[in-house]
Amino acid sequence: MTKKVQFMDTVLRDAHQSLIATRMSTEQMTPILETMDGAGYFSLEVWGGATFDACLRYLDEDPWERLRTIRRHVKKTKLQMLLRGQNLLGYKHYPDDVVESFIEKSIENGIDVIRVFDALNDLRNLITSVKAIKKYGGHCQCCICYTISDIHTNEYYVELVKGMDKMGADSIAIKDMAGILTPAHAYSLIKAIKEVTDLPIQVHTHTTSGIAEMTYLKAVEAGADIIDCAISPFSGGTSQPATESVAIALEELGYDTGLDLEKLKEIADYFRPIKEEFRGNGLLNPKVMDVEPNTLLYQVPGGMLSNLLAQLKEAHKEDRYEEVLKEVPIVRAELGYPPLVTPLSQMVGTQALMNVISGERYKMVPKEIKDYVKGLYGQSPGPISEEIKEKIIGDEEVLTVRPADLLEPKMQDFADELGDLAESTEDVLMYALFPQLAVPFLKKRKDPFYDVPVQMVTVTYA
Repeated sequence: MTKKVQFMDTVLRDAHQSLIATRMSTEQMTPILETMDGAGYFSLEVWGGATFDACLRYLDEDPWERLRTIRRHVKKTKLQMLLRGQNLLGYKHYPDDVVESFIEKSIENGIDVIRVFDALNDLRNLITSVKAIKKYGGHCQCCICYTISDIHTNEYYVELVKGMDKMGADSIAIKDMAGILTPAHAYSLIKAIKEVTDLPIQVHTHTTSGIAEMTYLKAVEAGADIIDCAISPFSGGTSQPATESVAIALEELGYDTGLDLEKLKEIADYFRPIKEEFRGNGLLNPKVMDVEPNTLLYQVPGGMLSNLLAQLKEAHKEDRYEEVLKEVPIVRAELGYPPLVTPLSQMVGTQALMNVISGERYKMVPKEIKDYVKGLYGQSPGPISEEIKEKIIGDEEVLTVRPADLLEPKMQDFADELGDLAESTEDVLMYALFPQLAVPFLKKRKDPFYDVPVQMVTVTYA
């Protein structure tokens, strides 16, 4: 019996987020959507992650209207999004009523599959999301944030999957945001998961470190049901492997992908000049296409590497780059081995940078790191160093409750604050997540002659 392997294409979300900072517009996507709908994909990743923020910040687009537009053109294929659990699409925890409302409206506006993760793999931070996804009829894909440490063993991940299965997950995703899932680990981990659940397994990685295609092959051999790829013009580098190439290779090995290669060629031909347009205007930085073996050494996602370099350039400390890279795994271990995924990747990276450029470790500590150590983001995967904890928060109490239990309902407050600028619940949610972006956007929508103020960002270093 031929084994079927299905594909999700990431070109409309993660691929252009990884390569061109999420700058592809809805107008650029729309003409090819019906062809993509007929190509045989399991799903198209179209929303979530940084798309909501980028629509408002850079493209002057309503992110909800983008989703509705895509849904109008894609009739057969599932639409998928990435959700940061209690953080939704932001960088802090939101009250339960905001989380439930956001998920309700995401499904109502066209999303079928919600891949939901917590940066710490703290299942308590997924409870509200999972319940809401099930309540409103979505497919709940619970997600493991894959990382490597002394505590992140196959047994650790298997226990997570058991908990997700019990919570009501419809499928499981292995999210390798840094491109550090090696072929051997992919094979053994998926085999171990398959022993405790019948749920479909979807695997997500990045080609940053140069091993992603091998990882996918071993994942498929171990029983993975769905893999994430990107149509070739937006594949490679910090993106995903090329859809067409992986499909052809797997077909030759006897797997049924269900993909129409002629339609894939048409899709690739469509996106190729769009990629060249971004190359020409400088938004496609050639560095994001490099293979970075340091990813495997320091377990740092490609986007985090470039962000650290940018911060060091701002501080005129580029020569300290290697020191900062070496400091990252040390800080991560001291903080209980958090996975390096948003927002923890930014937090750990900034702390490592401050440790190096200040000349004294933990002399400067961002508020976010203090909140993390206090338990406001959830339970750290491993114990935080007692010495470091004392340095950061002294003898302050560490919270053990689910962080969102401390948050009062806020939807009505947000609606009252926005007043008559809000024409829908979607507008209120836009304001709840990104108030500084939503207000000028909504004012301009109400009054086309409204002059949106220029936003200045100042970064200071001690």
